[in-house]
Amino acid sequence: MTDETSPPPRQSPLHNRHIAAGGRLIEFAGWQMPVQYQGIREEHLAVRQKAGVFDISHMGQLFVSGPQALQQLDRLLTNRLSALAEGEGQYTLLLNETGGIIDDLIIYRTSTEEFLLVVNASRVSEDADWITGLMAPSALLRNESESFGGLAVQGPQAPSVFTSVFGTLPPPRNRILLLPYGGTEIFVAGTGYTGEEGFEVFFPTELADTLWDALVTAGAQPCGLGARDTLRLEMCYPLNGADLSRDRTPWEANLGFFVDITKEDFVGKAALIAQKEAGPKSKLCAIKVTEKSPPIRSHYAILANGIRISETTSGALSPSLGYGIAMGYLPLEYSKPGSPLEIEVRQRTYPAIVSSKPFYKKSQ
Repeated sequence: MTDETSPPPRQSPLHNRHIAAGGRLIEFAGWQMPVQYQGIREEHLAVRQKAGVFDISHMGQLFVSGPQALQQLDRLLTNRLSALAEGEGQYTLLLNETGGIIDDLIIYRTSTEEFLLVVNASRVSEDADWITGLMAPSALLRNESESFGGLAVQGPQAPSVFTSVFGTLPPPRNRILLLPYGGTEIFVAGTGYTGEEGFEVFFPTELADTLWDALVTAGAQPCGLGARDTLRLEMCYPLNGADLSRDRTPWEANLGFFVDITKEDFVGKAALIAQKEAGPKSKLCAIKVTEKSPPIRSHYAILANGIRISETTSGALSPSLGYGIAMGYLPLEYSKPGSPLEIEVRQRTYPAIVSSKPFYKKSQ
């Protein structure tokens, strides 16, 4: 008899820094990562008011290069890749043949014939295999995820943190560039997952401790996955594996803006056209709890007129707003903002309404 236990979770190149900073570690997508340091609320508000730094070394880095890299990737992704000039990036989706979302990702054009795809941790191998299996030999995929660490600095003070560490201004949103650092070059990009100003850095793993120390010294507070989740949920940014799945299409997930249906062809296009013509039967909605309640989590029942109609895909108590928020796929007849709902928590129901997006607006 063989022991078929799962492999132990991988450790970030910043593992020792997380322990030293008092991080509480959990398993996430096959990695041991910090969920919090001082507390989710404190870290969340640090990002909204000042600056926080997140370890994103669990994210994957896939490079696709070659004379046909643009054409091959354009057949696999929903956004129009030819719109990218060198040094630009865009949010896009990788679909299966039925239009379901395999992954949502950021792609950067790092040179004329090379692209960097930053993909979700739980999808790295699947994305690499799917893309490789569908690309022609004129484009080559390199999975460099093992060689890279990643950090995201987010918050209104993120630009000053960047200038303090790198001696220059951060790149504009959705731009990427190479900067000299530590005797080599690192990628810095004007992207993030919180709705705040900020940047992401991807670098050889041996630079992890040095960069972490420099960013923290410059004023970025260590933040864990807990705050990352509440921040992105306040902005209604979907989470792959929770709000997005292979069974849901971009139309249902309200991500149609990132689908160029006029492109000649891409994987899943035919299924998306058919669904658009028939009309999706449900869509991902924002839901606000209108009375004090326990924190909302995923897979809580959503009711209308006392009848279960769906379940939450994400949920939390919003640290910025002070009330429960969630997302879930609702039948179209219940999806209009202001529609009354209930969410069941521990066999008790709490009143809620469909909310406009996002929950959090910077003027608040």
